[in-house]
Amino acid sequence: MWKFYTRKQHEYHSFTGIEFKLMVLYAFSAYLVENEIIHPKILKRKLQIRIPDALPRAIDPKDIRQLLSVIKEPRDCAIILTLLRTGMRIGELLHTRVSDVNLGEERIEIFEARKNRVGRVVYLSEDAMAALQAWLQIRDPSIPHLFYGRCRQTLSYSGAKGIFVKYLRLSGLSGKGYSLHALRHTFASELLNAGMRLECLQQLLGHSSIEMTRRYARLTDVTRKDEYFRAMAKIEKGEIDGHYRCDHQLPSVH
Repeated sequence: MWKFYTRKQHEYHSFTGIEFKLMVLYAFSAYLVENEIIHPKILKRKLQIRIPDALPRAIDPKDIRQLLSVIKEPRDCAIILTLLRTGMRIGELLHTRVSDVNLGEERIEIFEARKNRVGRVVYLSEDAMAALQAWLQIRDPSIPHLFYGRCRQTLSYSGAKGIFVKYLRLSGLSGKGYSLHALRHTFASELLNAGMRLECLQQLLGHSSIEMTRRYARLTDVTRKDEYFRAMAKIEKGEIDGHYRCDHQLPSVH
């Protein structure tokens, strides 16, 4: 058995972790089938390993303040504040046209989300509104898209990422592992901490399933912490009424 493993191992040297171990397992199983040691049907059903979703990475409040304090360019300030206050995906923002922005009603209309093809409306906070108004006053009005890059060309994802990385560096936050998508995660986490219901946040984020939104609830524990201590204060004061039956008094289940 060990001889077989070492002979096959060099073929999978580029794989690591679970993927490598599964490939070795399948290869060894094929060897056993070939030598009639196990039945061939064992290979018909592949093993599936569910890896838990990584929790979203949000930016700490003090780091947000530090980041915003170094942004001086009106366009860059509008990009980062709009992402932070609306929860838009970067692809959605880069495809937003000036005509999609309704400053009078403090909203941006996303007619078709690029990820799930479902339209929605997001809303603009006061600071995001102010940043957008400053940018709209100086931008080229002949360009339909809200944001553009050099030579008046459409701003690309790599261009937007470069802007974010530049300000991470200027604010001394480069080593903290924050990504451009962290602005969306921060938006969701802050709203949950402020008490927003999951159902409302789901619509703002454009999630097709509330289970996707629930990931932020696992990450965000301030609201949960407040609920715990509010309830525990009542318990400690003896304000809870009721009678609890012991286990031996519970009716049997047939």
